[in-house]
Amino acid sequence: MNPKKRSLFHIFIFVLIIASFLTGCSDAAASGKTTDKDTRSAGKTTKESQKSDSEKKEKKKKRKSIQKFALPEASGTVVCGDETLSMDASNIGEGYIMVQYFGSADKAKMLVTTPNGTQYTYTLLPGDTYESFPLSGGNGLYHVEILEHAYDDMYATAFAQDLDVVLNDEFKPFLYPNQYAWYTQESKATNYAIELSQQSSDDLNFVENVYHYVIENISYDKELAENVPSGYIPDIDETMRTQKGICFDYASLMASMLRSQGIPTKLEVGYSGTAYHAWIDVYLKESGWIDKIIEFDGKNWSLMDPTLAAGNNRSSVGKYIGDGSNYTVKYSY
Repeated sequence: MNPKKRSLFHIFIFVLIIASFLTGCSDAAASGKTTDKDTRSAGKTTKESQKSDSEKKEKKKKRKSIQKFALPEASGTVVCGDETLSMDASNIGEGYIMVQYFGSADKAKMLVTTPNGTQYTYTLLPGDTYESFPLSGGNGLYHVEILEHAYDDMYATAFAQDLDVVLNDEFKPFLYPNQYAWYTQESKATNYAIELSQQSSDDLNFVENVYHYVIENISYDKELAENVPSGYIPDIDETMRTQKGICFDYASLMASMLRSQGIPTKLEVGYSGTAYHAWIDVYLKESGWIDKIIEFDGKNWSLMDPTLAAGNNRSSVGKYIGDGSNYTVKYSY
C-alpha cells in the first residue's frame, strides 16, 4: 500500500476507535438493534413507573385524618358564678360554655334561652370537672339560668347570666363535644373514627363508612326505650361496648365520630311523625347542610336515619321512633 494511503487508513481507524469509546455504544445499539436485556430493563422501568403513578393516585385519594381532636376548655379568661357554680364563658366565640356545679341541692338544672327564644333544659351533674354545653342558636343574646331543686317538682333560681354571642363561624357549635355528644382524646369511639377516616377517600366516603359501622353494629334497645330515665345522657363508649342503644345513642355516637374528624354535625331532637326522636344533620362542603342525614349513591340523595336503617324491624320500633316521616326539629345540640 502507498505510504501516504497507509497513513490515512491508520488515521481513519484511530478516529473510529476514539468515537467508539466516547459514545460508549455497544455493537447492537450502534446497529439500531435492541437486546432482550434492554427490553426487560425497559419493561421493568415502565412497570415501576406505572406502580409509582398508581401509588401517588392512591395516596391522593386518602382523606386527611385528624389525630388530635378539637376539645372544649375552661380557659379562665371570662368566669362568672357564685358559691354553687362556676361558668366559664371564655370561648363563647367557639360556640360553647363550660359549667361546673358544686352546690348542695340534690338536683340542678340549667336553662339556656337562645336568641330566637328556644329554651334548652340540661341536667347539671355535680362533680369536680366542667361540662360543655353548645350555643347552637347562632349569634345574639343568650340567657343562662341555673335552677336548684327545692321540693316536690319545684325549682328555685340560683344564678342567671346574659351572654352576647358572636360565633367565629356558624359551624363551631357542631364541631366540639358537648354533654349529649361527649368524647375525649381517649374515647374508643373517636379513635375508631380515625381508623375509618384512614380508610376513606374523602368526607362523603367517611360519612358513609361511619354510617354503615353504626347501622351494622348497633341494635335497638327496646328495653331501655320502655324505661328511659329522666334526664338520660348518652354514653358513646357504653353504646359501642354493649352494641345497643336508643335513637339518642345512635345519633350521639355518629355525631361524635363525625365531629371528631372535623365534619360539622348537628344532633337533632324532635318528632318523627308523632314519636319523639333523635337523628343527625351533616354539613359537607359539596352539598351544604344535609337534613336528616342522607345517603348518596353517586347519582341521588336519599334519607338516611341511622336508627331506622340499623336492621330494625320498623313495625317493632315504630312506636318509639316514628315512621321516618314529617321530621320536626325542636332542639339542635
